[in-house]
Amino acid sequence: MNKPIRRVSIFCLVLILALMVRVNWVQGVQASAWASNPHNERTKYDRYAYPRGNIIVGGQPVTKSDFVNGLRYKYKRSWVDGPMYAPVTGYSSQVFDASQLEKLEDDVLSGTDSRLFFRNTLDMLTGKTRQGGDVVTTIDPKVQKAGFEGLGNRKGAAVAIDPRTGAILALVSTPSYDPGTFAGGSDADSAAWTALKSDPNQPMLNRALRQTYPPGSTFKLVTAATAFETGKFKDPNDETQTPETYILPGTSTPLVNDSPDEPCTDATLAAAMALSCNTVFGKIGAELGGDAVRAQAEKFGFNNDKVDVPIRAAASYYPSGSSPDGTAMDAIGQHDTRATPLEMAMVAAAIANNGSLMQPYLVAQEGAPGHAISTHSEHQMSQAVSPATAQKLQQLMEGVVKNGTGQRANIPGVTVGGKTGTAQHGQDNAGKPFAWFVSYAKDSSGKQVAVAVVVEDGAAQSSEISGGSLAAPIAKSMMQAALGK
Repeated sequence: MNKPIRRVSIFCLVLILALMVRVNWVQGVQASAWASNPHNERTKYDRYAYPRGNIIVGGQPVTKSDFVNGLRYKYKRSWVDGPMYAPVTGYSSQVFDASQLEKLEDDVLSGTDSRLFFRNTLDMLTGKTRQGGDVVTTIDPKVQKAGFEGLGNRKGAAVAIDPRTGAILALVSTPSYDPGTFAGGSDADSAAWTALKSDPNQPMLNRALRQTYPPGSTFKLVTAATAFETGKFKDPNDETQTPETYILPGTSTPLVNDSPDEPCTDATLAAAMALSCNTVFGKIGAELGGDAVRAQAEKFGFNNDKVDVPIRAAASYYPSGSSPDGTAMDAIGQHDTRATPLEMAMVAAAIANNGSLMQPYLVAQEGAPGHAISTHSEHQMSQAVSPATAQKLQQLMEGVVKNGTGQRANIPGVTVGGKTGTAQHGQDNAGKPFAWFVSYAKDSSGKQVAVAVVVEDGAAQSSEISGGSLAAPIAKSMMQAALGK
């Protein structure tokens, strides 16, 4: 071989080797980066090239994959009872991406999760049509339906949790939306998306997880927990030494109760909780100090921006650095205190579970039928209060339902504890208040459920809005559904 030919051969060999290195680099090292690149249209086409796995509720799929055999997409996502389950499933759109479980569990649902490799390979060898894996949720359809129908056309949210495990039994947000109206790529889908995004009622906002509200008097449970845990009070029947008129510290402003006729002067903790005395718990909060109340709130999950179920919840907030008068208002769930419905359900669940707060979760299992690739393991999030304190708080909450503001949540033959709340908001509290009810129920067989409901009822008169009248009946129906009563 002469010299020029030898040089050309070596050069060609170098080019071939460089090409092989480049191909292996792209396919081996950069593959995941290219696959997740938002500009990679192939990823979207592949998502709908074959049936997606289903999201399962109560053993039944609440999603479907409809065959459309389009130019780019062979399948389109659809939902069963879409508006009721949208806060759980989210949406999956050919044009507008995906959200919530449809987004977070996309690798499983689309079948690209590496843990499904064996099943996908077996399907390929047997000639079976490729299909995504399923996601099994913890939602109880009866509890979900009770919350959804109870809220009806009103703005609000409801969350139900099994206190013993942390399993989320219901996740309701209203008004809601139908994810199927914009699942495709037509002009009608685009119009539906635009209408939903511009709707002032924000139907696509997951109020159960992503909206924080002033918790109002439901936060008095946290204040009472602080009082017991710090030793300020020993027993629910301890008198509080509260004056008839309590002036906020450092001000001349009186803190008023919802009704001037309430016997809150020197009330016991039990009576003050049953009557929801602002003066009692505002004074306790100011005397405990903001640091003590904040530390206790954080044991219940406040100020934690990493509560994933796996959908990430907005952080509930208890402030630091409030003035003494601000702390008094923080302690009754006003001022700067904010909470999601999930957070207040966690508070009720921890109290019901003798102080142990279990990590809330929404996904019980991932995988194909008969081939689970993961199963949730329950674990404790924190010991929010001691068992002794939890039992005192249970006594307070059960008194609210037996003799106080939460009597509309009573269920015959069932132990029910609750706390009402009517939360002021807006500039100078000019907005219509939010109605809260947090509760738990236990039956003789050992079943338990904890529930939080918040209602924004813009149609009601402000004087008619209270947690006992608006939110408690919804919580009651959800607890009855969970316990089969």
